[in-house]
Amino acid sequence: MSKNDVILPKGFPQLKNDTFLRAARGEEIEHVPVWCMRQAGRYLPEFREFRAGKDFFETCQSPEACCELTLQPLRRFPFDAAIIFSDILVVPQALGMEVQMLPGKGPTFTDPLKEPEDLQRLRTKVDVNKELDYVFRAITLTRHKIEGTVPLIGFTGAPWTLMSYMIEGGGSNTHSKAKRWLYRHPESSHMLLRILTDVIVDYLLGQVAAGAQALQVFDSHAGILGPVEFKEFSLPYLRDIARRVKDRLKEKDQDVPMIVFAKDAHYALEELSDSHYEVVGLDWTIDPRSARELTGGKVSLQGNMDPCALYAPKERISDIAKRMLEGFGTRGYIANLGHGLYPDMDPESVGAFVEAVHRHSKNMNKQL
Repeated sequence: MSKNDVILPKGFPQLKNDTFLRAARGEEIEHVPVWCMRQAGRYLPEFREFRAGKDFFETCQSPEACCELTLQPLRRFPFDAAIIFSDILVVPQALGMEVQMLPGKGPTFTDPLKEPEDLQRLRTKVDVNKELDYVFRAITLTRHKIEGTVPLIGFTGAPWTLMSYMIEGGGSNTHSKAKRWLYRHPESSHMLLRILTDVIVDYLLGQVAAGAQALQVFDSHAGILGPVEFKEFSLPYLRDIARRVKDRLKEKDQDVPMIVFAKDAHYALEELSDSHYEVVGLDWTIDPRSARELTGGKVSLQGNMDPCALYAPKERISDIAKRMLEGFGTRGYIANLGHGLYPDMDPESVGAFVEAVHRHSKNMNKQL
């Protein structure tokens, strides 16, 4: 396909496997659906071969490349959903910030935000259809190429997580620079969070218009906040995103399940279950039964197997998956890891995880 070819977000192939979407809505399913965060990634040799010698963000800006990388894991494993290959930092880029992916260091902002006056450097109004068009084209192309095999998930980083990256200038163990803003510059912090929220809402709506059938919001740095700070600087914006996206979609008679994943924010599970999301994602540090109790059956749950469990022998992976399923039950549950796949993981272990979830959940449903 050349850059001049136009593939329109309509006439998509009929969906053949809607198990993931039904589980997100709490409906009956034949087996528990399963997918993995970072399922398109460096643990796959074909991914490493395809990405060799290519700039990361240039890859993100190529719809054809994103489509290919999204489809790669589906050729190996019977996942019940795909997630578009992209990166959460395309949103700060759309705001005018420069981000590079440096070998051995990861994402790096060439000129991070240091003081509140630096907010003036950000674009005051972002046209997501112009700045993030490449993501939308990737979603549309992938929806066609996936041929209805499974639903396609779109995603974004949450405002607090993006704010942290924009101030820290990259990854951080303490996030002290970003948290400094919260304590020293609360008004400017809220200003930045509102700016990000507005862009994220338009971005998610654009993904749905392009063909995304579900949406996930990643608040990967939620756990660096305490309960009080989370409820002031993260939760209101997570709620606002879901509410505004839902309201706009309702005007078009569209119903798209939304997932919120606030890593390490166990203290907020009750509040997250009342935040307009159909699904709450869980990391591996909370007991499934406790999560069910805290969320009160108001939402479906997703997660929460420790990614490192995939280093275990296949028989052990099966046992761990079975125990996890028994903890959550098969209704209103989507199996996943508690975080993304790691680069040194064996693809066969991923296959063992997927197979175990399908087999054990089918057996559990037969016994109901």
